[in-house]
Amino acid sequence: MTDPNQSNEAPSRGDVLVAMSGGVDSSVAAALLQRDGYRVVGVTLKLWGGESDSGCCSVSDVDDARRVAQQLDIEHHVFNFGDDFDKFVVDPYVADHQRGHTPNPCVECNRHIKFDKLFRRADALGFDMIATGHHARVVTDPDGSFRISRGADDLKDQSYVLHMLDQNQLGRLLLPVGDITKEQVRELAAELGMRTADKPDSQDVCFIHSEGGRKVFLGDRISLRPATLVDQEGEKVGEVDSIELVTLGQRKGLDLGGDVGRRYVVDIDHETATVTVGHKDKLLVAGQKVENLEWSDMELSGEFKVQCSAHGRVLRGSLDGSTIVWWQPQRRIARGQSIVLYRGDEVVGGGIAGDAIEVQNDAANSDVAPNSAVPKSAVPDGTEDNGAVDDDAAEPMVASDFT
Repeated sequence: MTDPNQSNEAPSRGDVLVAMSGGVDSSVAAALLQRDGYRVVGVTLKLWGGESDSGCCSVSDVDDARRVAQQLDIEHHVFNFGDDFDKFVVDPYVADHQRGHTPNPCVECNRHIKFDKLFRRADALGFDMIATGHHARVVTDPDGSFRISRGADDLKDQSYVLHMLDQNQLGRLLLPVGDITKEQVRELAAELGMRTADKPDSQDVCFIHSEGGRKVFLGDRISLRPATLVDQEGEKVGEVDSIELVTLGQRKGLDLGGDVGRRYVVDIDHETATVTVGHKDKLLVAGQKVENLEWSDMELSGEFKVQCSAHGRVLRGSLDGSTIVWWQPQRRIARGQSIVLYRGDEVVGGGIAGDAIEVQNDAANSDVAPNSAVPKSAVPDGTEDNGAVDDDAAEPMVASDFT
């Protein structure tokens, strides 16, 4: 770190380690902090050592980050966290698929690497704060506690993937682009002549190559097992090559044969290698267990806004112990996905989706949904979709959260 006693500049607001992924958001974040008087040092995390074409963690991304740092005249370093990335992100990703869960690797990377490991390294090097290019905000409540809040750009908001941050981390985190839109970020980058100004956002899991996808990646690491497709009555209607690649709510990619209409994966039994398909309404549940529930500050109860995917729609539910009870039946969430709780725009806690709570038969057949005074007929078509699984997706889209 540069010795401040050797500088003729105005006193610094503090030493900030900026995580620079090689994307436009973190590039502009570094520039904004430098403009605001912070002493900025850029760092790029080397995480995945295999092939990547996702626009994240590649050699070209490291080069982009380094070139931006040179342009800003700030130090730039590369931290190799590859072993930790394999241990905390890649290995659990494979294990989750093997046991029938749908993991969220970007959330786990934030939890274990981009914040835990990075904060530890920042502490060892004497930095006051770290910063990233996430589209979210850190706010201070009247009681002095910190919260992650939604960013200014609703379409790019990344508060969901930061729900695990604790008070110590939030108190030392800067999110410079959280108050502006993505369009404004690109405009600022263009004004500064940054090479990343028009760089596309990364959209996929960084260690999954587009050519082979999950099938090749998982097939190189575990044995993929064929499974039988059955309908709600248990009659065989088809087969799939690998049960590990099937996701709850999936519609496309199922060889059902015949004119059976739209059918979705409504249950996956890994022990018997059986996948049950049915109508969309068979995915509706009354609630969902929340495992490993963590709070941003103090434990809360009552009603919450709930989000179940990075850019999913906002649901409403009440927390009963460790179970979210939906105000209206919602599509079940694949085990392994994150369930994040909000009060207003602020994240207050989150955990991992566990078992679903089935809708009781009498309630399912009535005109009024459980825990709701709103008749089912008054609910617009599609509003039961919690965003955890898209109709046409084989796996929930995991948006990049480190640009």
